[in-house]
Amino acid sequence: MNAASDVWVRVLNILSEKLTPTAIDTWFSDVEAVEIDESCLVIRSSSNFKKEVIENRFLPALKEALFELFSGEFDLLVLGEDDEFESKPQTEERVELTFDRFVVGSNNKFAHAAAVAVSEKPAAAYNPLFIYGHPGLGKTHLLHAIRHTAKQRDPDSHVIYTTGEEFTNELIHALQTQKNEEFRAKYRSANFLLVDDIQFIAGKERTEEEFFHTFNTLYESGCQIVLTSDRPPKDILSLEDRLQSRFEWGLLADIGPPDYETRMAIIKSKALQLGLALPNDLANTIAEHFTDNIRQLEGAVKKLTAYRELLGDNINDKETLIRTIHDMLKGEFLPTPEVIIQETARFYRLSPADIRGSGRTRDTALARQVSMYLIRKLTDLSLVSIGKEYKGKSGHGMDHSSVLSSITKIEELLKEKSEFHDTMRDIQNNITERS
Repeated sequence: MNAASDVWVRVLNILSEKLTPTAIDTWFSDVEAVEIDESCLVIRSSSNFKKEVIENRFLPALKEALFELFSGEFDLLVLGEDDEFESKPQTEERVELTFDRFVVGSNNKFAHAAAVAVSEKPAAAYNPLFIYGHPGLGKTHLLHAIRHTAKQRDPDSHVIYTTGEEFTNELIHALQTQKNEEFRAKYRSANFLLVDDIQFIAGKERTEEEFFHTFNTLYESGCQIVLTSDRPPKDILSLEDRLQSRFEWGLLADIGPPDYETRMAIIKSKALQLGLALPNDLANTIAEHFTDNIRQLEGAVKKLTAYRELLGDNINDKETLIRTIHDMLKGEFLPTPEVIIQETARFYRLSPADIRGSGRTRDTALARQVSMYLIRKLTDLSLVSIGKEYKGKSGHGMDHSSVLSSITKIEELLKEKSEFHDTMRDIQNNITERS
């Protein structure tokens, strides 16, 4: 699979959570990815009719999926059966995930500085660079900014961007088709290897083995390696010790939630890009409502822009702003652990006491893990604080590692079983309605 195809597969995975299988099969089964660069994905439909339907009915959902993948604006060009494809002239203004478009604040300035350093002087000091933090804080943006800068410095440089999941899937395909050598040649010839969500390879023995040798080859050859994860290496529990130690060889850089000043800067920057005149008091309202996720901030500005374009009206007062982004504000108030445990128990037909206790039946154990995952996702509680909500074997709470292990198990279930997404969505909707 090439990079465009990889991204298209991930886009369809996101769409499958929002559209019916029939809609996916009818309109997208024969769509092919043509090309991708730093800011645009090009796809081709089998007929002009399908192209028109995709553009008229699904374009916003497709762009939203690309925004989710890249933590920033990404163009999409849909071709029909008779359309010729020509790259956009370089003189056209195009939105790219570059360092210039990355808003630096106290929460991310260390990670940003490290990313700039490795893009300008690869493998000089920080190798590997390991960037970690919760989703939606700009890790993917930094990877693409490194990629962009590296290619500007040396157009002939072999820069590979991939994800832990894509690396695994490519390896499986190589094993099935007996193309192991081609797979190794691809990755071990890179000047830059940029891997997003490396935690995905943890616990996959063959993938870890292959990545271990790829890492060693590139490191010994003086090639730059940059990895991102939602947690530091020591907290990826099922990761092999030898990989954990290598990930910690270079520099660890964390990205935290943006502070107020950074949130305001992001909002104003996004509004400027979209040509939206947003008064300071309204920008302040958005900054106060969305505190821990850059995608939410940018998504709110995008929705206001759509309101202006569709209704031909500007947002001039707080009441109109709140009404416009009402759906996004449903999660404004964090649910309590009590509510999350109650709704999880109700879904699995258990009592909250069953989930908080130490019972080990299959349903009880799964429900307990689900509740921990949702508390971690929907609140700002630490792993230690989450553990205190449960009795554990000792009767005095669960330790940090046990909570993390439970959360990891749910993450693996979400990746392995598509139907489990429906379960999590139903429980979360019930929680949201009570919050």
